[in-house]
Amino acid sequence: MMASNTITVYLLLGTNVGDRLSLLEQAVAYIGKEAGKILNTSAVYETAAWGNENQPDYLNQVLCVKTSLPPQQLLEKINAIEASLGRQRKTKWEPRPMDIDILLYGDQVIQTARLQVPHPLLPDRRFALVPLREIAPDLRHPVLHLTITDLLKNTSDPLTVKLHKTATK
Repeated sequence: MMASNTITVYLLLGTNVGDRLSLLEQAVAYIGKEAGKILNTSAVYETAAWGNENQPDYLNQVLCVKTSLPPQQLLEKINAIEASLGRQRKTKWEPRPMDIDILLYGDQVIQTARLQVPHPLLPDRRFALVPLREIAPDLRHPVLHLTITDLLKNTSDPLTVKLHKTATK
């Protein structure tokens, strides 16, 4: 399945509606089948909602994936996975059964109408930085040139991120 022109990407999964652990497991399985080879997975963390706080807490997990899909195709694939798990896009920061964000696509910087990579809010989101640091602490942000560990130390996000379920290797 993987061609020689593969790239390592980091995806953030989030869910706060339905059987959250089951939805994460299903998303991981779909990603492994449809998007690329999963190289590493973080533990699952629980965090209060960010942006629109008046909703249930989220479970989040970061995946390191080796993919041969170009960025736009990867975005289409993960949007299809979200939809297959019940996501309907209506309003920004709404409760959802599955949200998958491309945090990093190799060291590429991508600015299109539909896709911004590195994810523009990554430095401001403890719920993304904590699981990302777990699996890639020394990875450097391609724009800010800081490690994930340094980004986490510098974030202004006050939300608590607590371990929900340890990673299964």
